Amino acid sequence: MKWEDRVKRMSAEKTGGRSIVLDTETTGLSPADGHRIIEIGCVELRDRRLTGNTFHEYLQPDRLIDAGAMEVHGITNEQLVEMPRFVQVSDAFYRFIEGAELIIHNAPFDVGFLEHEFRLLGQDIKLADICTVTDSLALARKMYPGQRNNLDALCKRLGVNIQRTLHGALLDSEILADVYLYMTGGQEVLSLDVEENSVGSDNHVPMAELGLNLPVIKASAAELEAHEANLVHIDKACGEPAFWRNHDVDS
Repeated sequence: MKWEDRVKRMSAEKTGGRSIVLDTETTGLSPADGHRIIEIGCVELRDRRLTGNTFHEYLQPDRLIDAGAMEVHGITNEQLVEMPRFVQVSDAFYRFIEGAELIIHNAPFDVGFLEHEFRLLGQDIKLADICTVTDSLALARKMYPGQRNNLDALCKRLGVNIQRTLHGALLDSEILADVYLYMTGGQEVLSLDVEENSVGSDNHVPMAELGLNLPVIKASAAELEAHEANLVHIDKACGEPAFWRNHDVDS
């Protein structure tokens, strides 16, 4: 079993198949310098499928945003004046992530900020104690050593279409969900015009060389009967026999 498949199986066993893809935006680079979270964005996956459930909040940080950070996410101090503080959303956030697998790109950064926010409330909460934390950046570095593995580079490499000029916590968590599913789904490239990792590259391994003994599962009698019924329905709708009825298909 490949290591990325082990990651998927172990995470699913620990969390019951529930994952939360998470991202934050902040006033600066380090909570040690007094910087705070100004946006939290999360999307929920169950059994590797988006459920549509999200957690998204803009937060009043009670300090100014660094100019460099503002260039990245475009959030201004004026936009946050009427927003809630972390204390007002902390319980709902805790309930949303508790018991799940957290998927975060460069997890130490976001985890450090989130745990700092809880400490400011007098709560010494370690996310690893209430969640399984998966760092998608660490996974990407194992899969693509020596290459750029930021979110934009992974989107290009994996054929994930994104249209953005600024970062945003909810938007980036949605993008990361797609990237993570592609990275751990066993399919390297979905786009025909992606240069890296394309078919025929050094990273392509023929199935015959993998040494896999894949089982052949044939359709049951009931499944064949249902298939034939569908073909009859198609024949009637088209007014003529389906094309493949008159052509041999290798079994």
